[in-house]
Parts: sequence; structure tokens; C-alpha cells
Amino acid sequence: MTVPGRRSSTFTRLLRHGFTDPSASERLLETPELAPVRSDPVLLDALGATADPDLALLGLVRIVEAQDTDERRALLDTLVTAKPLRDRLLGVLGASEALGDHLARHPRDWHALVTYEAADLHPGVAEFERGLAEATDPVTLRVAYRRCLLAIAARDVCGTTDMAETAAELADLATATLRAALAIARTAAPEDAAQCRLAVIAMGKCGGHELNYVSDVDVIFVAEPADGGDEGKAMRAASRLAAHLMRICSETTVEGVIWPVDANLRPEGRNGPLVRTLSSHLAYYQRWAKTWEFQALLKARPVAGDPELGQDYVEAVSPLVWQAAERDNFVADVQKMRRRVVDNIPAAQVERELKLGPGGLRDVEFAVQLLQLVHGRSDATLHSGTTLDALAALAAGGYVGRADAAQLDEAYRFLRAMEHRIQLYRLRRTHLVPEDEADLRRLGRSLGLRTEPVVSLNKEWKRHASVVRRLHEKLFYRPLLDAVAQLAPGETRLSARAAAHRLEALGYADPAAALRHLEALSSGVSRKAAIQRTLLPVLLGWFADSADPDAGLLGFRKVSDALGKTPWYLRLLRDEGAAAENLARVLSAGRLAPDLLLRAPEAVAILGDPDGLVPRGRDHLEQEVLAAVGRAETAEGAVAAARGVRRRELFRTTAGDLIGSYGTEDSPAEEDPGALVDRVGNAVTDLNAATIAGALRAAVRAEWGDTLPTRFAVIGMGRFGGHELSYGSDADVLFVHEPREGIDEQEAAKAANRVVAEMRRLLQLPTADPPLLIDADLRPEGKSGPMVRTLKSYEAYYRRWSLVWESQALLRAEVMAGDADLGARFIEIVDPLRYPVEGLGDDAVREIRRLKARMESERMPRGADPTLHTKLGRGGLSDVEWTVQLLQMQHGWDEPGLRTTRTRQALAAAHAAGLIDTEDASILDEAWVLATRVRNGVMLVRGRAGDTFPSDGRELAAVGRYLGYEPGHVGDMLEDYRRLTRRARAVVEELFYGAHL
Repeated sequence: MTVPGRRSSTFTRLLRHGFTDPSASERLLETPELAPVRSDPVLLDALGATADPDLALLGLVRIVEAQDTDERRALLDTLVTAKPLRDRLLGVLGASEALGDHLARHPRDWHALVTYEAADLHPGVAEFERGLAEATDPVTLRVAYRRCLLAIAARDVCGTTDMAETAAELADLATATLRAALAIARTAAPEDAAQCRLAVIAMGKCGGHELNYVSDVDVIFVAEPADGGDEGKAMRAASRLAAHLMRICSETTVEGVIWPVDANLRPEGRNGPLVRTLSSHLAYYQRWAKTWEFQALLKARPVAGDPELGQDYVEAVSPLVWQAAERDNFVADVQKMRRRVVDNIPAAQVERELKLGPGGLRDVEFAVQLLQLVHGRSDATLHSGTTLDALAALAAGGYVGRADAAQLDEAYRFLRAMEHRIQLYRLRRTHLVPEDEADLRRLGRSLGLRTEPVVSLNKEWKRHASVVRRLHEKLFYRPLLDAVAQLAPGETRLSARAAAHRLEALGYADPAAALRHLEALSSGVSRKAAIQRTLLPVLLGWFADSADPDAGLLGFRKVSDALGKTPWYLRLLRDEGAAAENLARVLSAGRLAPDLLLRAPEAVAILGDPDGLVPRGRDHLEQEVLAAVGRAETAEGAVAAARGVRRRELFRTTAGDLIGSYGTEDSPAEEDPGALVDRVGNAVTDLNAATIAGALRAAVRAEWGDTLPTRFAVIGMGRFGGHELSYGSDADVLFVHEPREGIDEQEAAKAANRVVAEMRRLLQLPTADPPLLIDADLRPEGKSGPMVRTLKSYEAYYRRWSLVWESQALLRAEVMAGDADLGARFIEIVDPLRYPVEGLGDDAVREIRRLKARMESERMPRGADPTLHTKLGRGGLSDVEWTVQLLQMQHGWDEPGLRTTRTRQALAAAHAAGLIDTEDASILDEAWVLATRVRNGVMLVRGRAGDTFPSDGRELAAVGRYLGYEPGHVGDMLEDYRRLTRRARAVVEELFYGAHL
């Protein structure tokens, strides 16, 4: 008798055996039907050994209650006397609520767990076919299927079979089920069966002999007419049989479903015919198939129907699978496939995804399959559809490091075991790790984690996922290093040919050169070589993600040769994760940024600074430049220092632009292209202005000391004044001076001209740093006029002689260097010209339109495609800028927001003032930003300026990557550009050439 207020001994024993609700379980034990075994200690011990003792006890009570008297006695006697049955039955009940439900509905099916013979331990397709033999309709097939599944689950949870064996048994049961379903379909339609030979080809995990408990069973159907019959009739008959087979397995009945049969891997997917002839399959694969379809065919295996036809199908498609790596678009397809598709996973579920999440099962499977495609064309030992068998073959052949393969094997087995046990609980198709504490506890215990199962499960799961994440990329690249390095005894080296195949598949155009670079970087026993061997597998993956992996690897070798002896360089790349990835992105994205870096490799330190990619402001830059000029002993040395600062800051800007455009693993790409354009325009303008200020100080100091005989200012014009410089732009300027008190005008003019000449000379001296070209052609009278004028001369000229195009050009005038007061007075003089009171007259508007039309017809380069020319082409920079500038000159006198040198700001002000509607303003802004980005991209990729898309395929692809287009989508980029600029031109036609001003 239990004393009130005290726990019974049974309650305590239940707690000790792992029950989480001992009160409810104690009541279940008191069920009369359990009386014969209630006190037997082996029962409680066996329940405590299950994944969920409470669930196992509840399931047992339901089964016992469902038996008649004789059957109940037999079950309970066997339960306490036969350990194999006890472990199997209770193990299943503690792991699977769904199978407990099945046993409650079909109480005699417990007998399926009694047999413990050798054949029962490792059944194959034949044994499962016998288990399904009595099924004659979808309902009885489901019951028989669950009965077979009971035995598989029992062997699994008891540890009789490991994960791989369980997955193979599930695939064999699926094979037997497909055969049984086809037999039912044939019996229902004997005339259809007589007209055709139909074969069922398993794909995916079923084809690979590695099925889950609950998974779509992927199939392809192939058929031929029977005995030379009519092909059309045979295909219709075969399609009816195939569709009936799918319904038999997939439709919901009183006994639920077996699993969905999915035929969407067939040619043309769900848009294609359900059944094709063998010749039709081959015609599709030879002409239309994509790389992923050949990847899917790796696992093709005939499982049901006509065995001869099924074998013919596999033998016919197999050569095509192993030739896929030689296809023209293979590299682009691989680059596309290598980017994991997690966009469709809800953000809240990404970290719980066993299959598609980072470090998930898909990572392992994809990596193995890709390596099979690359190397299987010359090594038949890799022709396996089973992931772990293929991984072992890759390791044996030296295509994957043995240690990496062993770690990946262990991680894959653990993750698949997790997936199995999650699905087994309710027999539902899911790849999400549960969140509920009780579910996690059951899952952990089912995997043998009995001490703190939830904590241990999370720890093991994260550890294995981390291994997969780390090895996923390294799996491709580490053997490439082994191919050129000294290996330990017994290790198998990747052959030079195999290494070249892999590099080709990853996008390297010159595999031989790439291998030489790897050898130079990683050979030897020095600490430097050891760190390089750690870094290179990851760097090679980042290079392969770019449009020019060869350039990335070559650039890395050059930087490493220059900095390899400095103690901080490799330490920075090894310890600062962002630095290595940033460097890889910069080196492989084009020529400009690497050229800037290689002129002073120590600038690589910028890439490891969290704020290193943020452009410096003009005040900061000017302060640094003027300080450097002040320390120099000669004008040449002073400007060399200033240009060195400019080169470093250009590298900072290009690196920030590239990384902002590409994004990194930890930082997504910038979503607003306008922000990238503004950042580059402001940064290049500021550093050019600071450099010109430094050159001015150096030129003055060399001849006159601290004070020039005349006040002097540099006015920025064009894109310079508009803060819209691209990387390859000249600096358009005007020079203005004003003699100091007591200084003769001629003497002042000579001094001003000498300063200008000296500035231009110093800024163009041949050095390792990029020159800064100054263009003063927008001055009054153009090239025929004086290079520098006094403020009074400018005022007189503009008052008497100024043409409308000069007023338009002055819209961009902004003080950039020199005497700020003199510059401000110059701006006061030109304001009435660029923002005339009451706007422009009709004659002036007509003249601007005439000039624009003339420029379009005369200045377009011969042979250039006007739909792709970013500056002068349809809807390009010139179209947008002239339209905005006309609005500024018409309305700037009355709208203060229009009084800006910047195109986008003026466009936004025109929209705010109601001068242009929202849609038109958006179209013009988007077209202007895109054209500017194309120009920036061309300069970054080619290392020289250009106003149209490159003709070289690799360079064009690199510009596409910069603009955010995935590999293989260059055509989309060009089409998008043409579409957007065509719309922009339509707006220009209305606003600029129309009458709505």
C-alpha cells in the first residue's frame, strides 16, 4: 500500500527507467490486460531501453487490448520469453507512433517481428515480393507494405542494420512495391498490358539504393510496342498503366498512402509525355538535356516491368551521363549548381533543414555526384548510384582525400540516421529537425544518446553539419594540391590528367598553368607553404565562383610572391576570414583592381579591416595628400606621394565596389545598384579632387613657396563636377585666377599658366601609379582659348559671347581645389547663365535639341551598336543627362532643388516638383544607373575604359557577374539592357524632343 503523499515504488522505477510522465504510465501498467507481465522486470528494462518509454508502453497497451484472448496470451508469453521480439516490438513502438497505430489496427501483424532467421536479418527484393504477394488492390498493398516496413524499422532501431543497410532495404521494398503495383495495374487492364512492353526506371534515392522511410519515389517510364505493334497505341496503353501504377501507390485510402510516385525527372518534366520510347528518350538527352538531368541519371536503375527494356535504357543513357562533363555549357551549369539553393526555404527553417540547409545532406550528395561526373568519364569504378559507395570509390581513386572522405562518410551517416528517425515517428515526409523538447529527446535517445539526449543531439548535429560545411568546398580542391605536393606513404595521388579534368570542370581555362601555380604556392615544408595548403582549397572555390578563375589564381600567386615573406600577410588571410574571401573576389573579378593591388601589394591589409572598404571623405584625403606633399623634397616626389594615395584609394573603392556587387558568404550583395554608383562616383571624385589639390600645392611650392602671385582655383566640370566619375574618366576642369593686390596682371597670368602646365606634367609623369588626365576643353573658346583666365575675363566672355551649350556645360561646375573664395565667386557669376530667369527661350531650346541630334548622328563610333552604347546610345547616359539638364535650365531659377551638379539629385528634384511623373523618373534613373554600372564594370574587367559591352566572351561574362547575373545569363543581361534603355528613350522622346516642358 502506498502511503498518502509519498510516491509509489513503481513511480520511482518508471522515473529511473526514463519515463517522462510516470503517473500516466503507472496507470497504463495497471491495465488488466497487462496483468500477466506487469511485475516482470524484463518488461520495464526493455521499455526503458526504447527511444520513448512512455510512447512504447502506450503502444503496447493498445496492441494488447486489440488482441483476442488466445492471441493476447501468445503475445505476452512471447514478449517476456523471447528477447528478440521484445526488443524489436518495443523498439518500434518507442520510435514510431505511426507503426504503433498500424499494429493497433492490424493486431496480428506483430508476428512479422517474431522470425529471427538469417534471411530475415538481411532481406532483399525477393523476400519483400513474397511479403507483398497476397496484395490484390491498393488497400491490401498498403497493409502488406506496412507489415514489411515494421520489420525494417525493427532491425533499424535495434541496431541489427546500420543506416546504409536500412536505406538499401527501404529501396528494395520500394522496388517490390512498384512491381506489385504494376501487377495490379496489369490485372486491371490486360489489353493494355498485352500491347506494350513497359519498364520502370527508379531515379533519385530509390535508384541509388538509399531510400528514406518517407520519400517521393522518383521514376521514369520507358516503353516499346509488344511484338511489333502500333507505336501510338502502345504508348497510350503504357501511359494508362503507368498512371494507374502511380495512383495505386500515391492515392489516399483508408490505410493512407504508401508514398508519392514522382515522374517529373522525365524529359521535359511535367510538361512532357509520361511515357516515351527508348529512341525518344535518347533523342531528348542528345539534343535538349541540361547538365542536372545527366546528374539525375547517375542513379537510374531498372526496377520493375520489362527487365530487358529497362537494362537497354540504362545501357543507352550511361555513355551520355559520363560525357556530360565535355559539354560546352558544363562549367556554367556546374557554377550554377554549386550555389546552394536555399532561397525557397523559409528563413525560420534554414537552420533546422537537414537536407537543403548549410552543411546538409544535399551538400554531400551534390559534391559526390559532381566529382563522379568529372572523373567518371575515365574511371568506371566511380559508376555507382549510391552516395557512400561512390564516396568510397572516390577516396580509393585519390579523387578525394581519405581523411576527408572518412569524415564526410561519418557525417552523412549521422545526418541520414537523424532524417530516418524523424520520419519514422509519424511516417511523414520531412527534413526539418523538430523544435519540441519531447521530440528532440526521443530523437536523441533513438540515436543512442541517453545522457542529456537533447544537449548531446544538438552538439552532435552541429558538429557533423560543420564538418560537411567545411569539407563541401575542400572536397573539390584539396586533391588538386595533393596532385602537386609530397604525399604521405600509402596516400593515392590525383593524377595530372584527373586534376586537369577537375580544374576544367570548375572553369579554369588553362589547367596546366593553374597546376604550376598551385605547385609554386604549396610545395615545400616551410610554414608559409603549410599555411598556403590550408588556404588554397577554400580560395580555389572562391576563384571558381568568378568569371575568370585563372586570373584569380595567377593574381594570388603574384601577391603571395610579393608579400610572402612579410609576417602579417598569410596570418591576415588565415585568421581574418573576410580578408581571404575579399581577396579572392577582387583578384578574380577583372584586371583593374588586381593591377592596382600589385603595384603596392601591402594594400591587401585594407581587405581585412571591417571598415577598410568604406571610401574616405574628401577632407580626410586632402589632409593626407597635403601632408605627404609637405614632407616631399621635390615636386615630383610630392606628386608621386599624392598619386600613391590615389592609387591606394582607387583600390579601396574598386574592392568595395566588387565585393558590394558580388557579396560574400557573410555579407549579401548590395541590393540598390544606385547606391553602388553613387558611392563610386563620390569616392573617385573626392580622391581626384584631393590629388589635384596636392599637385597644385606641389607646383606652387616648387617655384613660389607658400604663396602664388595670383589667387587660383580649379573648377570641376562634366562628370568630375557632377560627382559621377567612373574609374576611367578624365577630370574635366576650368582654371580661374585673380591677381593678388599689387601684382601685375601679366605676371599673374604667367604664374597661373606655369602652375597649370606644371600640374598637368606632374600628374602624367610615367610611374607605377595610374595617371590623372586633366581636360580643360570645356573652357571658353575651347582648345583655341587660353588655358586659364581671370575671373573678370570669364565674366566678360560669358556676358558677351557665351553659347547655349556653354551654359549647359556650366550646370556641372563645382569648386574642386584652390582658393575657395575665388571659386565661390566664379559660381556666383555662372549661376544666372545655367539657371536663367524665366527659363530658356524657344530658340535656346531648339538649339539644345539640334546639338543633341547632331551629336547622336556624328559622334557615335563607326560600327557601334546604338542599342548597347552606354554613353551615346539609345536611352544611355547622354539621353538621360540632356533631358535632366534641359529641365534644370528651364526650371532651375524657380526650383532650388534643381540647382545641383548631380544628375540623380536633379532628376529626383524634378519629380518632387511635378515636372516628371513617378514612372518616367524611375525609368530614367534606372537606365542611367545601369549604363553607369556597365561603364564601371567594363573598366573593372578590362582595365581600360569602354562605352560598350566587351566582345570577348569571358570579359562579357565577368561584366554580367558584376551586374548580378548568374553564369550562362549573358543574353539576359543584354536583353535587359536593351529593354530598359528602349523604355528610357521613349521617355526622352517625349520630355526632351516633345513639347511638354
